[in-house]
Parts: sequence; structure tokens; C-alpha cells
Amino acid sequence: MARVRLLEKEDVDPMVREIYQKVEDSGNEVINLLKALAHSPKICRDWNRLGITLLLKGQLSPKLRELAILRVGVLAKANYEWTKHVPMALAAGAIQEQIDALSDWMNSKEFNAQERAVLRYTDEVSQDIRASDDTFSKIREFLTQQEIIELTVTIGYYGMVCRTLESLRIELEHD
Repeated sequence: MARVRLLEKEDVDPMVREIYQKVEDSGNEVINLLKALAHSPKICRDWNRLGITLLLKGQLSPKLRELAILRVGVLAKANYEWTKHVPMALAAGAIQEQIDALSDWMNSKEFNAQERAVLRYTDEVSQDIRASDDTFSKIREFLTQQEIIELTVTIGYYGMVCRTLESLRIELEHD
């Protein structure tokens, strides 16, 4: 059970009600994470804006983005995040064998050199905060500066997402 009450549309600030309405108008359900964040309307608004930008408005390959997000979820042991992003990764072109291998990607043959560079960078940024010079030079072989910024911010953002989900014990929605 979540450690904070999950707020429904009738219980939220008008700013958040507008976010809920946009989500519903797009044919989606308001996820429990947003329902928890709704306690802080400005954080909820800006959190949602950044998430949408990372997911829908960037130049980084969706497949690379989703592999990085799933790897962050593995490292954080965040089942909610993992469950939400597996279908997105598959839709972005990842294959099930890659998803299955993410917990031990270094010993897997399922990833090409670019994907390995992204996963290595994801591990270092997630666990050590700083990527090594060697890792950064590998990522530069494959990504533009804009894509490096998007990847780095995605790793940090989803680390924050996982920390919030796990600290507040936010559960998956019931389908």
C-alpha cells in the first residue's frame, strides 16, 4: 500500500486536474505515480512535463532510451518502473531476449556495441554518479551531444522516478 494517499481528480488542485484531464483525453489512465505526486501540484506539473519531453520529444533513439530506463529499473529493483517500460521497450524495437538479459547485460551477446556503450554509461551514471573517461569516449562514438544530454537526463530522471516509487511504495495500477 502506498505511503501517501493517491489522489483522484476531484481531490486535486486545478493545475493537476488539467494534467489528469489531458491524460484521460489521450485515452490513457492516470497512473498511481501521478496520483501520489498530485500532493505537490508544481512538482507534479513539472515532473510530468520533463517525463513527456524525455519520452516523446527527444532525438535519442527510443530503443536506447528504453534499454537505459529498464536498466535503471533493474539497478533500483523497481518493479513498477520495469513493468511499465517493458512494453514500451518492445514497441521501440528491443527484443525479449535483450530485456531478459538486462540484469546481466555484460555477459550477454544480445547487445550490439552501441547498446553496450549505453548500458555501461547507464550503470556508471546510476551507480557511481560519474561516468569514466573511457565510458564517455565510447558513448561519444555513437551519440551526438544532444543525445548524450538526453541519455544522461533520462538516467537521472528515471533514477528519481524509481526512488520515488520505491520510497513511497507506489503500487501498480490494477488492469
